[in-house]
Amino acid sequence: MDLSRAEKLESQNEVQQQPSKGTSFLRTCFNGLNALSGVGILSIPYALAQGGWLSLVLIFLVAVLCWYTGLLLRRCMDTHPLIKTYPDIGGHAFGYKGRAIVSVFMYVELYLVAVEFLILEGDNLDKLFPNMVFKLAGMKIGGKQAFVVLTSLIVLPTTWLKSLGLLAYISAGGVLASFVLVICIFWIGAIDKVGFNESGATLNWSGMPIAISMFAFCYCGHTVFPTLCSSMKDRSKFSKVLLVCFITSTISYGSMAVMGYLMYGEHIKSQVTLNLPIKKLSTKIAIYTTLINPLTKYAIITAPIATAIEEKAVFRNSRSLSIFIRTALVISTTIVALTIPFFGYVMAFIGSFLSVTASMLLPCLCYLKLNKAARRFGLESIAIVSILVAGLFIGVVGTITSIKQIVNHL
Repeated sequence: MDLSRAEKLESQNEVQQQPSKGTSFLRTCFNGLNALSGVGILSIPYALAQGGWLSLVLIFLVAVLCWYTGLLLRRCMDTHPLIKTYPDIGGHAFGYKGRAIVSVFMYVELYLVAVEFLILEGDNLDKLFPNMVFKLAGMKIGGKQAFVVLTSLIVLPTTWLKSLGLLAYISAGGVLASFVLVICIFWIGAIDKVGFNESGATLNWSGMPIAISMFAFCYCGHTVFPTLCSSMKDRSKFSKVLLVCFITSTISYGSMAVMGYLMYGEHIKSQVTLNLPIKKLSTKIAIYTTLINPLTKYAIITAPIATAIEEKAVFRNSRSLSIFIRTALVISTTIVALTIPFFGYVMAFIGSFLSVTASMLLPCLCYLKLNKAARRFGLESIAIVSILVAGLFIGVVGTITSIKQIVNHL
Protein backbone atom coordinates (compact mmCIF):
# COMPACT_ATOMS: atom_id res chain seq x y z
CA MET A 1 0.00 0.00 0.00
CA ASP A 2 1.52 3.34 -1.03
CA LEU A 3 1.92 6.18 1.48
CA SER A 4 -0.68 8.50 -0.05
CA ARG A 5 -3.25 5.71 -0.05
CA ALA A 6 -2.48 4.88 3.58
CA GLU A 7 -2.73 8.54 4.63
CA LYS A 8 -6.07 8.87 2.84
CA LEU A 9 -7.46 5.81 4.60
CA GLU A 10 -6.09 7.01 7.92
CA SER A 11 -7.81 10.36 7.53
CA GLN A 12 -11.07 8.62 6.64
CA ASN A 13 -10.77 6.48 9.74
CA GLU A 14 -10.17 9.54 11.92
CA VAL A 15 -13.26 11.20 10.48
CA GLN A 16 -15.31 8.17 11.42
CA GLN A 17 -14.18 8.47 15.02
CA GLN A 18 -15.36 12.07 15.37
CA PRO A 19 -18.45 12.34 17.57
CA SER A 20 -20.38 14.26 14.91
CA LYS A 21 -19.90 11.52 12.35
CA GLY A 22 -20.83 7.88 12.19
CA THR A 23 -23.77 5.72 13.12
CA SER A 24 -25.48 5.74 16.50
CA PHE A 25 -25.67 2.74 18.82
CA LEU A 26 -29.38 2.18 18.10
CA ARG A 27 -28.96 2.47 14.33
CA THR A 28 -26.05 0.01 14.39
CA CYS A 29 -28.15 -2.43 16.42
CA PHE A 30 -30.87 -2.14 13.80
CA ASN A 31 -28.38 -2.69 10.96
CA GLY A 32 -26.88 -5.68 12.79
CA LEU A 33 -30.30 -7.23 13.31
CA ASN A 34 -31.06 -6.65 9.64
CA ALA A 35 -27.90 -8.60 8.76
CA LEU A 36 -28.86 -11.51 11.03
CA SER A 37 -32.61 -11.51 10.35
CA GLY A 38 -32.75 -12.94 6.86
CA VAL A 39 -34.47 -15.74 4.99
CA GLY A 40 -33.12 -18.21 7.54
CA ILE A 41 -36.11 -17.51 9.78
CA LEU A 42 -38.36 -19.28 7.24
CA SER A 43 -36.40 -22.51 7.49
CA ILE A 44 -35.57 -22.61 11.19
CA PRO A 45 -38.63 -24.82 11.98
CA TYR A 46 -37.53 -27.24 9.21
CA ALA A 47 -34.02 -27.28 10.68
CA LEU A 48 -35.45 -28.12 14.10
CA ALA A 49 -37.51 -30.91 12.54
CA GLN A 50 -34.35 -32.32 10.96
CA GLY A 51 -32.53 -32.54 14.29
CA GLY A 52 -35.40 -33.04 16.74
CA TRP A 53 -36.24 -31.12 19.92
CA LEU A 54 -32.81 -31.57 21.46
CA SER A 55 -31.25 -29.71 18.53
CA LEU A 56 -32.70 -26.54 20.11
CA VAL A 57 -29.58 -26.64 22.25
CA LEU A 58 -27.52 -26.29 19.07
CA ILE A 59 -29.32 -23.07 18.11
CA PHE A 60 -28.11 -21.46 21.33
CA LEU A 61 -24.66 -23.04 21.03
CA VAL A 62 -24.17 -21.76 17.48
CA ALA A 63 -25.44 -18.33 18.58
CA VAL A 64 -22.89 -18.19 21.44
CA LEU A 65 -20.02 -19.34 19.21
CA CYS A 66 -20.85 -16.83 16.48
CA TRP A 67 -21.28 -14.05 19.03
CA TYR A 68 -17.82 -14.83 20.41
CA THR A 69 -16.21 -14.92 16.95
CA GLY A 70 -17.89 -11.57 16.27
CA LEU A 71 -16.03 -10.24 19.31
CA LEU A 72 -12.81 -11.69 17.88
CA LEU A 73 -13.34 -9.71 14.68
CA ARG A 74 -13.80 -6.59 16.81
CA ARG A 75 -10.48 -7.29 18.55
CA CYS A 76 -8.79 -7.86 15.19
CA MET A 77 -9.89 -4.38 14.15
CA ASP A 78 -8.22 -2.93 17.24
CA THR A 79 -4.81 -4.13 16.04
CA HIS A 80 -4.61 -1.55 13.23
CA PRO A 81 -6.46 1.75 12.65
CA LEU A 82 -6.78 1.18 8.88
CA ILE A 83 -8.88 -1.98 9.21
CA LYS A 84 -12.48 -1.24 8.21
CA THR A 85 -13.81 -4.33 6.44
CA TYR A 86 -13.60 -8.11 6.71
CA PRO A 87 -11.17 -8.41 3.75
CA ASP A 88 -8.99 -5.80 5.51
CA ILE A 89 -8.75 -8.15 8.50
CA GLY A 90 -7.80 -11.07 6.24
CA GLY A 91 -5.22 -8.92 4.43
CA HIS A 92 -3.69 -7.58 7.63
CA ALA A 93 -3.44 -11.09 9.09
CA PHE A 94 -2.27 -13.11 6.07
CA GLY A 95 -1.39 -10.60 3.37
CA TYR A 96 -2.77 -10.63 -0.16
CA LYS A 97 -3.75 -14.32 0.03
CA GLY A 98 -5.71 -13.72 3.22
CA ARG A 99 -7.60 -10.82 1.66
CA ALA A 100 -8.33 -12.91 -1.44
CA ILE A 101 -9.61 -15.91 0.56
CA VAL A 102 -11.92 -13.77 2.70
CA SER A 103 -13.21 -11.94 -0.39
CA VAL A 104 -13.92 -15.18 -2.28
CA PHE A 105 -15.93 -16.63 0.59
CA MET A 106 -17.85 -13.35 0.93
CA TYR A 107 -18.72 -13.12 -2.76
CA VAL A 108 -19.67 -16.79 -3.18
CA GLU A 109 -21.90 -16.56 -0.10
CA LEU A 110 -23.60 -13.42 -1.47
CA TYR A 111 -24.06 -15.10 -4.86
CA LEU A 112 -25.74 -18.17 -3.38
CA VAL A 113 -27.95 -16.05 -1.12
CA ALA A 114 -29.13 -14.27 -4.29
CA VAL A 115 -29.93 -17.72 -5.73
CA GLU A 116 -31.88 -18.52 -2.55
CA PHE A 117 -33.91 -15.33 -3.03
CA LEU A 118 -35.04 -16.51 -6.46
CA ILE A 119 -35.91 -20.01 -5.20
CA LEU A 120 -37.84 -18.46 -2.33
CA GLU A 121 -39.85 -16.24 -4.66
CA GLY A 122 -40.63 -19.15 -6.98
CA ASP A 123 -41.81 -21.44 -4.16
CA ASN A 124 -44.03 -18.88 -2.43
CA LEU A 125 -45.54 -17.31 -5.57
CA ASP A 126 -46.41 -20.80 -6.79
CA LYS A 127 -48.27 -21.38 -3.51
CA LEU A 128 -50.20 -18.11 -3.93
CA PHE A 129 -50.93 -18.65 -7.65
CA PRO A 130 -50.86 -22.41 -8.40
CA ASN A 131 -51.08 -23.71 -11.97
CA MET A 132 -49.98 -20.37 -13.43
CA VAL A 133 -48.45 -20.58 -16.94
CA PHE A 134 -46.49 -17.85 -18.78
CA LYS A 135 -45.43 -17.55 -22.39
CA LEU A 136 -41.82 -16.47 -22.91
CA ALA A 137 -40.22 -16.33 -26.38
CA GLY A 138 -42.87 -18.68 -27.72
CA MET A 139 -42.36 -21.21 -24.92
CA LYS A 140 -44.79 -22.07 -22.14
CA ILE A 141 -43.26 -21.99 -18.67
CA GLY A 142 -45.32 -22.96 -15.63
CA GLY A 143 -45.07 -23.53 -11.91
CA LYS A 144 -42.14 -22.49 -9.75
CA GLN A 145 -39.81 -22.15 -12.74
CA ALA A 146 -42.07 -19.52 -14.29
CA PHE A 147 -42.04 -17.43 -11.13
CA VAL A 148 -38.26 -17.70 -10.80
CA VAL A 149 -37.88 -16.31 -14.33
CA LEU A 150 -40.51 -13.63 -13.68
CA THR A 151 -38.78 -12.56 -10.48
CA SER A 152 -35.42 -12.30 -12.25
CA LEU A 153 -36.99 -10.05 -14.89
CA ILE A 154 -38.45 -7.83 -12.16
CA VAL A 155 -35.18 -7.44 -10.22
CA LEU A 156 -33.01 -7.02 -13.32
CA PRO A 157 -33.53 -3.23 -13.74
CA THR A 158 -32.79 -2.66 -10.03
CA THR A 159 -29.34 -4.21 -10.45
CA TRP A 160 -28.42 -1.62 -13.08
CA LEU A 161 -28.62 1.20 -10.52
CA LYS A 162 -25.24 2.43 -9.33
CA SER A 163 -26.71 4.29 -6.37
CA LEU A 164 -28.56 1.85 -4.14
CA GLY A 165 -29.42 4.33 -1.37
CA LEU A 166 -33.18 4.03 -1.86
CA LEU A 167 -33.05 0.25 -2.05
CA ALA A 168 -30.92 0.11 1.07
CA TYR A 169 -33.48 2.23 2.90
CA ILE A 170 -36.34 -0.01 1.77
CA SER A 171 -34.48 -3.22 2.63
CA ALA A 172 -33.98 -1.98 6.20
CA GLY A 173 -37.54 -3.18 6.73
CA GLY A 174 -36.13 -6.70 6.99
CA VAL A 175 -36.17 -6.59 10.79
CA LEU A 176 -39.80 -5.49 10.82
CA ALA A 177 -40.66 -8.15 8.23
CA SER A 178 -39.17 -10.88 10.41
CA PHE A 179 -41.18 -9.62 13.39
CA VAL A 180 -44.40 -9.54 11.32
CA LEU A 181 -43.72 -13.09 10.12
CA VAL A 182 -43.32 -14.41 13.68
CA ILE A 183 -46.58 -12.70 14.70
CA CYS A 184 -48.39 -14.19 11.68
CA ILE A 185 -47.20 -17.71 12.49
CA PHE A 186 -48.39 -17.31 16.08
CA TRP A 187 -51.72 -15.92 14.86
CA ILE A 188 -52.25 -18.84 12.46
CA GLY A 189 -51.45 -21.37 15.18
CA ALA A 190 -53.45 -19.78 17.99
CA ILE A 191 -56.24 -17.70 16.42
CA ASP A 192 -56.78 -19.49 13.09
CA LYS A 193 -56.82 -22.76 15.07
CA VAL A 194 -54.13 -24.71 13.24
CA GLY A 195 -52.96 -25.48 16.75
CA PHE A 196 -49.66 -26.42 18.38
CA ASN A 197 -50.40 -30.10 18.77
CA GLU A 198 -47.55 -31.93 17.01
CA SER A 199 -45.14 -33.74 19.31
CA GLY A 200 -42.20 -34.20 16.95
CA ALA A 201 -39.09 -36.32 17.48
CA THR A 202 -36.84 -35.84 20.49
CA LEU A 203 -33.64 -36.50 18.57
CA ASN A 204 -32.87 -37.33 14.96
CA TRP A 205 -29.18 -38.08 14.45
CA SER A 206 -29.45 -38.56 10.68
CA GLY A 207 -30.82 -35.04 10.20
CA MET A 208 -28.40 -33.36 12.60
CA PRO A 209 -25.82 -32.29 9.95
CA ILE A 210 -28.51 -30.48 7.94
CA ALA A 211 -29.96 -28.93 11.10
CA ILE A 212 -26.72 -27.46 12.42
CA SER A 213 -25.70 -26.29 8.94
CA MET A 214 -28.94 -24.32 8.67
CA PHE A 215 -28.47 -22.92 12.17
CA ALA A 216 -25.03 -21.67 11.09
CA PHE A 217 -26.62 -19.96 8.07
CA CYS A 218 -28.90 -18.00 10.40
CA TYR A 219 -25.93 -16.38 12.15
CA CYS A 220 -23.78 -15.53 9.14
CA GLY A 221 -23.63 -11.75 9.56
CA HIS A 222 -19.85 -11.63 10.14
CA THR A 223 -19.04 -10.38 6.65
CA VAL A 224 -20.68 -7.03 7.49
CA PHE A 225 -19.81 -6.77 11.20
CA PRO A 226 -16.45 -5.01 10.65
CA THR A 227 -18.11 -2.51 8.32
CA LEU A 228 -20.81 -1.80 10.90
CA CYS A 229 -18.20 -1.41 13.61
CA SER A 230 -16.06 1.02 11.61
CA SER A 231 -19.13 3.15 10.82
CA MET A 232 -20.05 3.72 14.48
CA LYS A 233 -19.63 7.00 16.31
CA ASP A 234 -18.21 5.07 19.27
CA ARG A 235 -16.60 1.79 18.23
CA SER A 236 -16.09 0.80 21.85
CA LYS A 237 -19.84 0.08 22.09
CA PHE A 238 -19.82 -2.48 19.27
CA SER A 239 -19.48 -5.37 21.72
CA LYS A 240 -22.80 -4.31 23.25
CA VAL A 241 -24.30 -4.09 19.74
CA LEU A 242 -23.31 -7.71 19.12
CA LEU A 243 -24.87 -8.81 22.40
CA VAL A 244 -28.17 -7.04 21.63
CA CYS A 245 -28.28 -8.40 18.07
CA PHE A 246 -27.53 -12.02 18.99
CA ILE A 247 -29.93 -12.12 21.95
CA THR A 248 -32.76 -10.56 19.94
CA SER A 249 -32.24 -12.72 16.85
CA THR A 250 -31.94 -15.89 18.95
CA ILE A 251 -35.27 -15.14 20.66
CA SER A 252 -36.82 -14.60 17.21
CA TYR A 253 -35.29 -17.77 15.71
CA GLY A 254 -36.09 -19.88 18.76
CA SER A 255 -39.72 -18.73 18.85
CA MET A 256 -40.22 -19.40 15.15
CA ALA A 257 -38.57 -22.84 15.38
CA VAL A 258 -40.71 -23.98 18.31
CA MET A 259 -44.00 -22.64 16.92
CA GLY A 260 -43.45 -24.05 13.42
CA TYR A 261 -42.43 -27.48 14.70
CA LEU A 262 -45.36 -27.64 17.14
CA MET A 263 -47.75 -26.71 14.33
CA TYR A 264 -46.57 -29.11 11.62
CA GLY A 265 -44.13 -31.56 13.20
CA GLU A 266 -42.40 -33.89 10.75
CA HIS A 267 -44.55 -32.52 7.91
CA ILE A 268 -42.88 -29.08 8.03
CA LYS A 269 -41.53 -27.95 4.66
CA SER A 270 -38.24 -26.18 3.92
CA GLN A 271 -40.08 -22.84 4.23
CA VAL A 272 -42.76 -22.65 6.90
CA THR A 273 -44.89 -20.40 4.65
CA LEU A 274 -45.42 -23.37 2.30
CA ASN A 275 -47.33 -25.19 5.07
CA LEU A 276 -49.74 -22.37 5.89
CA PRO A 277 -53.47 -22.55 4.98
CA ILE A 278 -53.65 -20.42 1.83
CA LYS A 279 -57.19 -19.09 2.34
CA LYS A 280 -56.37 -17.32 5.60
CA LEU A 281 -55.61 -13.58 5.53
CA SER A 282 -52.77 -14.06 7.99
CA THR A 283 -51.15 -16.54 5.58
CA LYS A 284 -51.28 -14.05 2.73
CA ILE A 285 -49.77 -11.35 4.93
CA ALA A 286 -46.97 -13.74 5.93
CA ILE A 287 -46.22 -14.74 2.33
CA TYR A 288 -46.40 -11.21 0.92
CA THR A 289 -44.10 -10.01 3.71
CA THR A 290 -41.74 -12.84 2.83
CA LEU A 291 -41.81 -11.94 -0.86
CA ILE A 292 -41.07 -8.23 -0.52
CA ASN A 293 -37.64 -8.51 1.10
CA PRO A 294 -35.88 -10.57 -1.59
CA LEU A 295 -37.19 -8.23 -4.29
CA THR A 296 -35.69 -5.21 -2.55
CA LYS A 297 -32.49 -6.90 -1.34
CA TYR A 298 -31.43 -8.75 -4.49
CA ALA A 299 -29.64 -5.71 -5.95
CA ILE A 300 -27.97 -4.96 -2.60
CA ILE A 301 -26.71 -8.55 -2.34
CA THR A 302 -25.29 -8.72 -5.88
CA ALA A 303 -23.86 -5.17 -6.03
CA PRO A 304 -20.56 -6.01 -4.22
CA ILE A 305 -19.96 -8.90 -6.63
CA ALA A 306 -20.64 -6.72 -9.67
CA THR A 307 -18.45 -3.92 -8.31
CA ALA A 308 -15.55 -6.31 -7.67
CA ILE A 309 -15.78 -7.62 -11.26
CA GLU A 310 -16.04 -4.10 -12.69
CA GLU A 311 -12.94 -2.96 -10.81
CA LYS A 312 -10.93 -5.75 -12.47
CA ALA A 313 -12.27 -4.98 -15.95
CA VAL A 314 -10.23 -3.05 -18.53
CA PHE A 315 -13.06 -0.59 -19.22
CA ARG A 316 -14.04 -0.12 -15.60
CA ASN A 317 -15.95 3.14 -16.19
CA SER A 318 -18.03 1.81 -19.07
CA ARG A 319 -21.75 2.04 -18.36
CA SER A 320 -22.61 -0.57 -20.98
CA LEU A 321 -20.07 -3.01 -19.51
CA SER A 322 -21.55 -2.48 -16.06
CA ILE A 323 -25.05 -3.29 -17.33
CA PHE A 324 -23.71 -6.36 -19.15
CA ILE A 325 -21.94 -7.68 -16.02
CA ARG A 326 -24.98 -7.14 -13.78
CA THR A 327 -27.32 -8.70 -16.34
CA ALA A 328 -25.02 -11.70 -16.63
CA LEU A 329 -25.12 -12.09 -12.84
CA VAL A 330 -28.93 -12.14 -12.86
CA ILE A 331 -29.00 -14.67 -15.71
CA SER A 332 -26.47 -16.95 -13.99
CA THR A 333 -28.28 -16.90 -10.61
CA THR A 334 -31.54 -17.65 -12.43
CA ILE A 335 -29.99 -20.67 -14.16
CA VAL A 336 -28.63 -21.97 -10.85
CA ALA A 337 -32.01 -21.43 -9.13
CA LEU A 338 -33.77 -23.35 -11.91
CA THR A 339 -31.18 -26.15 -11.85
CA ILE A 340 -31.00 -26.59 -8.06
CA PRO A 341 -34.42 -25.46 -6.72
CA PHE A 342 -33.94 -26.97 -3.26
CA PHE A 343 -34.19 -24.10 -0.79
CA GLY A 344 -33.40 -26.04 2.38
CA TYR A 345 -30.47 -28.05 1.03
CA VAL A 346 -28.88 -25.04 -0.68
CA MET A 347 -29.21 -23.16 2.62
CA ALA A 348 -27.56 -26.07 4.43
CA PHE A 349 -24.67 -26.02 1.93
CA ILE A 350 -24.21 -22.26 2.37
CA GLY A 351 -24.30 -22.67 6.14
CA SER A 352 -21.88 -25.59 6.39
CA PHE A 353 -19.33 -24.57 3.77
CA LEU A 354 -19.44 -20.77 3.56
CA SER A 355 -21.04 -19.50 6.78
CA VAL A 356 -19.05 -21.80 9.06
CA THR A 357 -15.84 -20.70 7.35
CA ALA A 358 -16.66 -16.97 7.42
CA SER A 359 -18.31 -16.92 10.85
CA MET A 360 -16.23 -19.44 12.83
CA LEU A 361 -12.98 -20.50 11.20
CA LEU A 362 -11.61 -17.30 9.64
CA PRO A 363 -12.26 -15.03 12.68
CA CYS A 364 -10.38 -17.50 14.91
CA LEU A 365 -7.46 -17.90 12.49
CA CYS A 366 -7.12 -14.16 11.91
CA TYR A 367 -7.24 -13.44 15.64
CA LEU A 368 -4.59 -16.05 16.42
CA LYS A 369 -2.36 -14.58 13.70
CA LEU A 370 -2.77 -10.97 14.85
CA ASN A 371 -2.66 -11.59 18.61
CA LYS A 372 0.40 -13.46 19.86
CA ALA A 373 -0.94 -13.56 23.41
CA ALA A 374 -3.93 -15.62 22.22
CA ARG A 375 -1.55 -18.42 21.16
CA ARG A 376 -0.39 -19.00 24.72
CA PHE A 377 -2.06 -21.84 26.58
CA GLY A 378 -5.06 -20.60 28.54
CA LEU A 379 -8.85 -20.37 28.57
CA GLU A 380 -8.93 -18.15 25.49
CA SER A 381 -6.70 -20.42 23.41
CA ILE A 382 -8.70 -23.48 24.50
CA ALA A 383 -11.96 -21.76 23.51
CA ILE A 384 -10.59 -20.73 20.11
CA VAL A 385 -9.15 -24.17 19.34
CA SER A 386 -12.49 -25.75 20.38
CA ILE A 387 -14.35 -23.47 17.98
CA LEU A 388 -11.93 -24.37 15.18
CA VAL A 389 -12.40 -28.10 15.80
CA ALA A 390 -16.18 -27.78 16.03
CA GLY A 391 -16.29 -25.55 12.95
CA LEU A 392 -14.20 -27.98 10.89
CA PHE A 393 -16.40 -30.90 11.93
CA ILE A 394 -19.63 -29.03 11.13
CA GLY A 395 -18.19 -27.76 7.86
CA VAL A 396 -16.98 -31.11 6.56
CA VAL A 397 -19.95 -33.25 7.68
CA GLY A 398 -22.56 -30.62 6.79
CA THR A 399 -21.09 -29.89 3.36
CA ILE A 400 -20.88 -33.57 2.41
CA THR A 401 -24.43 -34.24 3.65
CA SER A 402 -25.98 -31.22 1.88
CA ILE A 403 -24.22 -32.00 -1.40
CA LYS A 404 -25.45 -35.61 -1.22
CA GLN A 405 -29.01 -34.42 -0.63
CA ILE A 406 -28.84 -31.99 -3.56
CA VAL A 407 -27.45 -34.68 -5.90
CA ASN A 408 -30.07 -37.20 -4.76
CA HIS A 409 -32.89 -34.77 -5.55
CA LEU A 410 -31.64 -33.65 -8.96
